[in-house]
Amino acid sequence: MIYLASKSPRRCEILKTAGIIFETVSSDADESCGFTPAPEELVMGLASRKLQSAQVEANDGDIIIAADTIVCYDGIVLGKPRDDEDAFRMLSMLSGEYHKVYTGIALKKGKKYILDYDVTDVKMREMTADEIMRYISTGECRDKAGSYAIQGIGGVFVEGINGSYHNVVGLPLCKVYEHLLKLGM
Repeated sequence: MIYLASKSPRRCEILKTAGIIFETVSSDADESCGFTPAPEELVMGLASRKLQSAQVEANDGDIIIAADTIVCYDGIVLGKPRDDEDAFRMLSMLSGEYHKVYTGIALKKGKKYILDYDVTDVKMREMTADEIMRYISTGECRDKAGSYAIQGIGGVFVEGINGSYHNVVGLPLCKVYEHLLKLGM
C-alpha cells in the first residue's frame, strides 16, 4: 500500500492522474522553522517532518510519501499568505519577475528512506494592482505557497516555466515515480 501524508487535493489529483493507487493519511508536523536554511534544505526538512509525523501504522512493504512546497523570490521564502494583505504583498513582488518553486519529497519503505527535492523556475507576467485584488477576491490564493495556483485562475499570470509543472502544483511527479520504482512499487 502507498500512503500519501497529505490532504492536499492537488497532490492527490497528481497521483490519481498518474494511476497511482494510494490512501491519504494525516500528518501533524510542525512547519515552523527557527532559522532560514537554503530553500532545498528547508523543503526537504519539512517533507521529512511530515513523513515522520504521518498518522499511519505502515507494514514493511508499505510506502509513505510526504511533500512540502515553497516559493522563493530573490532569496525570500514565500509560504502561504497569512491574510489578503500578505497575498497582495507576495503577488506584487512576483509581478513581472522570475521566481523558483521548490518541493521537498520524503519517501519511506521499511528501513529505506529517500529524501529529495525539485526546483522549477517560473516567470510571472506584469500584474496590475486591480488584477491582483480581483484574484485575491476569488479566495484561490489563501492556502497556496506564493499566493497563487498555476493549475487554477492564477495560471493566467504565469508566462512560462522551466522545469516540472507538477512541481509547481505541489508534487514533482516524475521524481516521485522514479523513487517509487527504486522502492519496488
